[in-house]
Amino acid sequence: MKRLITLAIIALFSMSAMAQQVDLRKKITVSGSAETEVTPDIIYLSISLKEYLKDNNSKKRVEITELENQLYNAVLKAGIAKEDLMVNNVSSYNYITEKKKNPDFLASKQYRLKVSDLNKWNEIIGAVDPKGISSTSIESYDYSKITALKKELKIKALQAAKEKAQYMVEALGEKLGGVIDIQEINNEAYPQPMYRANVMMMKAEDASGAAAPELDFKKIKLNYVVNTVFEIK
Repeated sequence: MKRLITLAIIALFSMSAMAQQVDLRKKITVSGSAETEVTPDIIYLSISLKEYLKDNNSKKRVEITELENQLYNAVLKAGIAKEDLMVNNVSSYNYITEKKKNPDFLASKQYRLKVSDLNKWNEIIGAVDPKGISSTSIESYDYSKITALKKELKIKALQAAKEKAQYMVEALGEKLGGVIDIQEINNEAYPQPMYRANVMMMKAEDASGAAAPELDFKKIKLNYVVNTVFEIK
């Protein structure tokens, strides 16, 4: 009997505690958003150079060091720091060993170049022997002030949510209270860069004196949504 009474008391206290946890405040749930687009100002380019034979004559080899010097000098002439040009592949360091094993071996090297302006690209690539360029591509890109921009957009999204809640509540003759809950949702888009022409076509046009084709580089789109819950006084 005592055990049943004890269980009944425990159950009563449990129900009372659950009732106390129920939030009876009047609330409004709204969302706010903010978005913008920015042009990337940090761009990483991949450049692959490869030795070749002039007129298929093994005695007329264009050495990788010559191509490398052309690239290095073009980078400096474009006003880019030498530290922004680096070897991008560990195997590139082994070409001397490979040459000793096989005299007919055509060495290649891959480089990574950091630029802030794509207009420098045609200038740099145009100063390198076109036959020595194996491939090029854009590896990645970013925006230098991305952290500050994200913060700014999140604040704007939150302010938009509060403004919306304010006029909706006041339209009912009520007053808006403090915020109860905030949840953020982001939708960052880093689209792949699209070329209007490949590098070999560009080099061929350069050689003929025609204008080099443009690079169609899409912007970074940032979109932030915040879901908020405000109390209604």
